[in-house]
Amino acid sequence: MSYSHTVTARAEHIDILGHVNNAVWVQWIQDLAIAHWEAVAAPEHVDAYIWVVTRHEIDYLRPALEGDVVTGTTWIEEPPRGARFDRYMEFTSADGKPCIRAKTTWAMLDKASGRPVRVTPEIAAPFLAED
Repeated sequence: MSYSHTVTARAEHIDILGHVNNAVWVQWIQDLAIAHWEAVAAPEHVDAYIWVVTRHEIDYLRPALEGDVVTGTTWIEEPPRGARFDRYMEFTSADGKPCIRAKTTWAMLDKASGRPVRVTPEIAAPFLAED
C-alpha cells in the first residue's frame, strides 16, 4: 500500500545553491515514513514500536526550488527481514517529474526497551497490501 503527501519548499529549506538542501530531503523522507506508519499501522503497534533508519540510498535527480510543491510517495515492496525492511520513496514535482528516488532501510524498536524486535506478519500486512 503506497502512501503520499505533499510539501512546499520554503525559504528555510533552500541552500546556497538555490535549491532544497540534501539534508531537507532526508528530513522529508523521515517525515513521510513516519506519517505512513501512523496512518496505516494499528494504534497498538504505533503505541508499542518506533522505527529508526539504518541506511539511506538517495538519487538526486532534479532540484526543487523555493515555492515548489513536491509530492512524496512511499511504499514497501518486500516482506521484512527480522526487525528490518526496505522502504521506497519518490518525490515528484508538480509536473510529475521525479526530484529524488530513495531506498531506505528501517529497523523496528520496542519503545519500552529500545531494542530491535522482529516485524511480525501482522504488523507488516497493511504495508504490503496492494493499492
